[in-house]
Amino acid sequence: MTSPFVARLGITHPLIQAPMSGSTTPALVAAVSNAGGLGSMGAGYLEPQAILEQAAQVRALSDRPFAINLFVLPETFDVDEVAIASARKHLDDLMEREGLAVRTVRPARWAPSFADQFAALCEARPAVASFAFDLLTPAQVRQLKQLDITLIGTATTVDEAHAWAELGADAVSLQSAEAGGHRGSFLHEPEQALIGLFALLPLAVRALDIPVIAAGGIMNGRGILAAEVLGAAASQLGTAFLACPECGAAEAWKRDLPKAAEHQVGTIRSFSGRAARGLRNTYVEAMRPYEASLPAYPVTNALTSPLRRAAAAAGRGDLLSEWCGQGVGMVRAMPAGELVKVLMDEYAQARKALA
Repeated sequence: MTSPFVARLGITHPLIQAPMSGSTTPALVAAVSNAGGLGSMGAGYLEPQAILEQAAQVRALSDRPFAINLFVLPETFDVDEVAIASARKHLDDLMEREGLAVRTVRPARWAPSFADQFAALCEARPAVASFAFDLLTPAQVRQLKQLDITLIGTATTVDEAHAWAELGADAVSLQSAEAGGHRGSFLHEPEQALIGLFALLPLAVRALDIPVIAAGGIMNGRGILAAEVLGAAASQLGTAFLACPECGAAEAWKRDLPKAAEHQVGTIRSFSGRAARGLRNTYVEAMRPYEASLPAYPVTNALTSPLRRAAAAAGRGDLLSEWCGQGVGMVRAMPAGELVKVLMDEYAQARKALA
């Protein structure tokens, strides 16, 4: 059965691959789209030209619909020079203790210009555009509609979902407490918006007149069906795709995923300065005493970038931002297209059993 929302997107399955910035590749996006889901390009860290190049690479591999996701950020950031100096010292000391030769550097810019990224997204003109961290402006929403780009907003509470609906979003992706990666909260503190999917989903479905997408902890076809029973028009899976060979996650990160237990997943600020869900590892424990004093996103994210690159090169998953959701122990290492088929076979079997 295909929901009207899935039919509108032009995809076959009620399955969206989550836009994991820094880990999605054109090959992963295309593989999911070719298999009948909606592949999503996580472009939050990309410069505008890279967005255009990666979108072109996706189109060279697939003629199916795909999405581009951006982080909604201001053009300038207030910085605390004392906090930056302190953070650099703690990070450099950690790298020295762990035997990594690289040290922090101050970048020319803390993050790409969102206005320029948005312009590149509009030029690339994907079938779907999704956004996290904040709301778009009404003018930006109008521009997407003029280009016939479906707009999906990210929300962690019913109030945030309402805000996106009132702005004119075509659908809302509900990021539950079980979800991995950066929290999309913008009206509430992230710690106040850690709501389980089975509570958040029916509350939002009852409150909204637009389609709702379930995101968080869904790792198999039974989970997709469960979300559908609770009113979801589609399910968005991220952690499930991390171990795929097409995924750009570091190999050490991929190796750590199947061994992780659900209680090892926590809310972490020390990698980026913004709350995110992932594994509590050596880095997280080492930076715990300083976490509250680190500069906000994207400053800390930029400062830790050299460390994360060096850790990946050294095979040190315990020093990486190993983002993942609560269901990480159920991850399966297989090609993305094959995983989509397995997920939808499980979904069909679960529907049959339920009937």
